Amino acid sequence: MAEVITMPRLSDTMTEGKVSKWHKKVGDTVKEGDILAEIETDKAVQDFESEINGTLLFVGVEEGNAAPVDSILAIIGKEGEDISSLTNGGGAKPDAAAESKSEEESKTQGESTDVETESTDSTSGAEVPEGVEVITMPRLSDTMTEGKVAKWQKNVGDTVKEGDILAEIETDKAVQDFESEVNGTLLYQGVAEGDAAEVDKILAIIGPAGTDVSGVVSGGGKKAAAPKAEAKTETKTEDKKEEAPVAASSTGERIAISPLAKKIAQDKGVDFSAIKGSGENGRIVKKDVENYQPSAQPAAAASTPKAVSAQPSVAFTPGEDSETVNSQMRNIIAKRLGESKFTAPHYYLTVEINMDKAIEARKEMNAVPDTKVSFNDMVIKAVAVALRKHPQVNSSWAGDKIIHHGNINVGVAVAVPDGLVVPVLKNTDFMSYNDISASVKDMAGRAKTKALKANEMEGSTFSVSNLGMFGIETFTSIINQPNSAILSVGAIVEKPIVKNGQIVVGNTMKLSLACDHRVIDGATGAQFLQTLRTYLESPLTLLLG
Repeated sequence: MAEVITMPRLSDTMTEGKVSKWHKKVGDTVKEGDILAEIETDKAVQDFESEINGTLLFVGVEEGNAAPVDSILAIIGKEGEDISSLTNGGGAKPDAAAESKSEEESKTQGESTDVETESTDSTSGAEVPEGVEVITMPRLSDTMTEGKVAKWQKNVGDTVKEGDILAEIETDKAVQDFESEVNGTLLYQGVAEGDAAEVDKILAIIGPAGTDVSGVVSGGGKKAAAPKAEAKTETKTEDKKEEAPVAASSTGERIAISPLAKKIAQDKGVDFSAIKGSGENGRIVKKDVENYQPSAQPAAAASTPKAVSAQPSVAFTPGEDSETVNSQMRNIIAKRLGESKFTAPHYYLTVEINMDKAIEARKEMNAVPDTKVSFNDMVIKAVAVALRKHPQVNSSWAGDKIIHHGNINVGVAVAVPDGLVVPVLKNTDFMSYNDISASVKDMAGRAKTKALKANEMEGSTFSVSNLGMFGIETFTSIINQPNSAILSVGAIVEKPIVKNGQIVVGNTMKLSLACDHRVIDGATGAQFLQTLRTYLESPLTLLLG
């Protein structure tokens, strides 16, 4: 008897899933353990395996579409088996159909099933002409709800090739180039330059020159089934099989990688351009990323970024007020920092560090050829090792529980013209001084030219903000949630200090730690600062950490 496979709940917060890719098509033989599809949840893309043997008789969610949890995903049974009673029931299993679906839902889903034989469906929008592709506003970060078109690189009527940059999209974290994945002519721009639109709203339409897409625009870009929908689906699947999904590496080269493998690589902070794929045509798959062992090579030295002011200059005219329209980044910064300040009970701890030994240690390190370590690099390294000893500081508040992070990922605050971004050094405790130095220079430089990728600003477990280069001796910062603490680093100041009962000239630096009292108690924060002070005042102790 045929078995109904429903959309699985792959995370606690998942309410619907999107089919990123089908690995089987109708008529294919399916064995237990075979990957049926790649399901995109609210958190990741995961392979979904079959638990039964049989033939794939029905696909309930088209590739690229989403469906609620527990709705019909597929039906597997014997080849040629009659499944009309299952599909007309809206995909509910026979013994639970009456309980799980209302009459109206059954009717709606029954109509959607008939798409395979009918030429159009009046509820699903205007029919998309042959060769036309609707491009929607992409979700470029986990927290992105809308995107702003900072600049269109193509105008209506321009020829577009796969890999061409269509537009620059400003998210809540950065401005990113958005590439076309299809060839054709730009027929329609759904968002004017400088305007914003919600994720999944129509961004552009690409297709053969001269095609009338007014019906598609009025229908919101939703597709309706065309005649011979099943045949078209099979053709599309074959096309996608030949052309593996691609992603851009850090060097700009396009690489074939599965969505799940890409997500795992991003979470681990791995540059997938260095991974050798074992899949079809060299495609990188999940096991390649999980088995990848990076070679212990120092990060390439980054070129010195051009100086960029912390904020854009504002023209001043005596007696005349002026206005600056907020960027998407500025609006999100205001929202997030306001939420952090007014929801997390902040308290602050300040300590003064004797930096004499750190200065000497830095001189010795920088005497080594091709080495350029800053005091900020030394602070970041000391923070990462101190967090190993104080895991409570490397934790996050999650309402009814506290999450203790297994990785130490230090975010480094960088001022950019539109505000502030926080690039993240993944697994900082395993990085050498050279690794930290090269990574910070690289990411800070790219942050100021808006070239950072979204995954390079996600996953921090602790943050560091340094205003010492501006001569600021002490300050406090607002916690970058979901972190529970942020360290503010001041300038190194030469001044009289008492040493062995004598007044001598010394070099001191003040550190301020802002803590979320829901997670970090005062004594815990103080002990963390004590450890940090030990590492900075006696740099050799880092080797024992």
